Amino acid sequence: MTGFAAKTGEGQGYAWQWDIRGVNAKGFDLRLRIPDWIEGLEQSIKATASKKMVRGSININLRLTRDEATVPIEINTDQLNKLLDAIAHIEAQANRADVPLANVSAFDLLQHKSVYQAVAQTSDTTQLKALLLEDFKPVLDDFLNARQSEGAALQHVLENHITQIATLTDQAAIAAKARQGDAAEALKTALARVLENTDNVDEARVTQELALLAVKADITEEIDRLKAHVDAARDLLAADGPVGRKLDFLSQEFNREANTLCSKSGSVDLTRIGLDLKAVIDQMREQVQNVE
Repeated sequence: MTGFAAKTGEGQGYAWQWDIRGVNAKGFDLRLRIPDWIEGLEQSIKATASKKMVRGSININLRLTRDEATVPIEINTDQLNKLLDAIAHIEAQANRADVPLANVSAFDLLQHKSVYQAVAQTSDTTQLKALLLEDFKPVLDDFLNARQSEGAALQHVLENHITQIATLTDQAAIAAKARQGDAAEALKTALARVLENTDNVDEARVTQELALLAVKADITEEIDRLKAHVDAARDLLAADGPVGRKLDFLSQEFNREANTLCSKSGSVDLTRIGLDLKAVIDQMREQVQNVE
């Protein structure tokens, strides 16, 4: 299922932004873009996310920047002295040429980055890692809630598809029952025609072959399996936890039975019902790809 969540935070002299994006996928593909200098952070995020999701293409991004306002500054004394000497030399030359110069302030000197440097990044990122992991939990919850909301809407769509399949299955059972009388009469007529136009025919063998054809044309088993699949699909939709893969397999079984029903139809009505079944099942299979 698709979803999106984002969150900003700050602490330990840093500002950051989380964002999590998810799109539909048959399997589970988790991709992370996280600063690699925070030891163990990527592994911890991956472990936390993997426990909550089993399907989808998920991207987790963390943009981390230092808060310059909180970063301690150290003055480069050697560079400052060189800069002051240069300023003194320029002022002396300007005085000899009687060229007025504006006064140089300490702030002007700090505009030269060579004069100062930020304190080097600490090698101990334990506290920062703990802070980021704690901040990751609510954004992950928001992402999962977004997927949950889509899942609730998707469940309603799938329930409608299953109801349509159940209705068409019942119609197929009625059509098959109505076809029985015509099928039996057609077999009797065929047997009589064979016996009238063939000498020394083994009537028992012909009867056996016709009975075999009748069995092959019977769709009782397909109807029973379709009904069983409907019950199984409803149970899955009512269950807690991930069911996407099971529904995907079940939709394939639905399609298999619908194909067999069409091949055995033997009547216009059953063929129409079989084709309608296949259309609904195809729609269901497309939606099932979005289920966790």
